Amino acid sequence: MSFPQGFFWGGALAANQVEGAWNVDGKGPSVADVATYKPNTDVKDYKAHMTINDELIEQAMQSKDDTFYPKRRGIDFYHRYKEDLALFAEMGFTMLRVSIAWTRIFPTGEEAEPNEKGLQFYTDLFTEMRRLGIEPLVTLSHYEMPLALATKYNGWVDRRVIECFTRFCHVCFVRYKDLVKYWLTFNEVDSIIRHPFTTAGIIPSRVPEDKLLETCYQALHHQLVASALVVKDCHEIIPGSKVGCMLTKLTTYARTCAPDDELATQAKTLENLFYADVHVWGEYPRLILKMFERKGITLHTEPGDAEILKAGCVDFVSCSYYMTMTESVDPNAERTPGNTVLGVKNPYLATSDWGWQIDPKGLRYSLIELYDRYRLPLMVVENGVGAKDTVEPDGSIHDPYRIEYFRQHISEMGKAIDEGVEMWGYTSWAPIDLISASTNQMSKRYGFIYVDQDDMGNGTLARSRKDSFAWYKKVIATNGTDLT
Repeated sequence: MSFPQGFFWGGALAANQVEGAWNVDGKGPSVADVATYKPNTDVKDYKAHMTINDELIEQAMQSKDDTFYPKRRGIDFYHRYKEDLALFAEMGFTMLRVSIAWTRIFPTGEEAEPNEKGLQFYTDLFTEMRRLGIEPLVTLSHYEMPLALATKYNGWVDRRVIECFTRFCHVCFVRYKDLVKYWLTFNEVDSIIRHPFTTAGIIPSRVPEDKLLETCYQALHHQLVASALVVKDCHEIIPGSKVGCMLTKLTTYARTCAPDDELATQAKTLENLFYADVHVWGEYPRLILKMFERKGITLHTEPGDAEILKAGCVDFVSCSYYMTMTESVDPNAERTPGNTVLGVKNPYLATSDWGWQIDPKGLRYSLIELYDRYRLPLMVVENGVGAKDTVEPDGSIHDPYRIEYFRQHISEMGKAIDEGVEMWGYTSWAPIDLISASTNQMSKRYGFIYVDQDDMGNGTLARSRKDSFAWYKKVIATNGTDLT
């Protein structure tokens, strides 16, 4: 394997899962601050964990609790970021993906002027990263839009949110133009169909059930327009900047070679990829427009939207990759959970503690597929495995399962590069334990660094190195050539 010189190695975080300090220094509430931990709900039942309505939002906002609203506390990265960055630098990180919490800058999303204390926090964060030789990769929207925009406008359903978002991004570009070169617009932009509130602030109970899908696609259209406007703005403000899109890579195999299974798989793949298609090519694919027509979905567009999409195409494509699925038309086919999705179980693959199927070769398959389709540089900006870790009496944490997961995935990524795929970098999810996105658990641990906190928020928050910490440090030091 030959990873290119200058390849970025690092990890990825989201503000809403690590920062905490949810009501500190002028920060307003975001959609993440009403996400609840449900200890009596099956951890694989994503629908139950994602349930939200106006009553639950009101109930959450009447409470100052951060036990059952764990994203409010995170792992206190807001106050401990220097300690954490020092550990990342010790591992040799050359890139760290983070997000900017929109409500630290504009607490409701509609203020005329930004919150200076919020702006200063990210100035300090990016400056410290630069001091340590860590390149920031910054996501502008990572499941943390202002709650006020969700309750007032039903989130991105309302076109007025475009202006709120582009104003926020413009302020970020102007403020951080000397600190940040690499940007992502929307995290897992395709996830709007799977969890509309988390992704786009859509409160499903406000929408007739038979109109929810159309509503999600309408909100998506507004996000795609906003993304294009933001790409253009970034290029104008920050010379040499690179802006990418971010897709949940839900690679799907046909469960059998039966033609109906193949056709069902093809349809699923086209649906997964079309979000990136619009970002890359600046237009909706004809096949997707026909799909809308068949499903009776009508999008309201404004004059000039087509031109905006064409003028704001991205510079690179990034993705999260955790697992693959299979597809079958057989209604009795056994299904298994994945990244907030259900797919038909693949009997040839192992599964994680949370039922996600582990498929390292699927990463190579996915990278070749993406590069062949888009012919743009790629980055894997999320890849990892949630697992249960045990702290030994002497404080050590032995996690050979995590090392093996990353060893196999990085090996396959190297093979994709050897086959001709152009890649800029790899940021694991997540380099430090954090609050899980879907189930809001702490016990679903991803990190090379252990954080002493349990699901109920008990613990010292002390950081400690797992065995995988030293292993990843060696991988980075050898530019991916030593995976032993």
